Amino acid sequence: MDFVLISSIGAVFMAIFVMFIRMKAAKKPASAKKIILPPIFMSTGALMFVVPYFRVTPMEILEAATVGMLFSILLIKTSSFEIRDSDIYLKRSKAFAFILIGLLVIRIIGKMVLSSTIDYGQLSGMFWILAFSMILPWRIAMYMNFRKLHQELHGSGNPKTT
Repeated sequence: MDFVLISSIGAVFMAIFVMFIRMKAAKKPASAKKIILPPIFMSTGALMFVVPYFRVTPMEILEAATVGMLFSILLIKTSSFEIRDSDIYLKRSKAFAFILIGLLVIRIIGKMVLSSTIDYGQLSGMFWILAFSMILPWRIAMYMNFRKLHQELHGSGNPKTT
């Protein structure tokens, strides 16, 4: 139970950090690189599955990925771009912070409930899969919306990656 509590506290701080990053990001123009890089960086976490302690069953992978993709719908719906000053910016959404907090609460409750029946290592693996399955579709949708606006703004061609 100690690991669950410590990881839950860590998740709260990460959520606060993400909200601050999101507010700061809305002040600067978006770019393809800023959209694509976070899931690439997060993908290195899959190396945890090299260690047997973190391995999950195919059913657990399916469950975690399904929940993550369902959660991503909320993030996709609250993430949009706008053109300002000949650049593309992420629109601020008041709902985003509430959704992020709501998803965090659901994850913490789920972790506390499941920690009594699923080994901590497997549970950690499942929650990584859930998070990655949530972030990847969200970022793909953001990138597609960004490209569409970029093409409107600059005509056809590749979106800027800076």
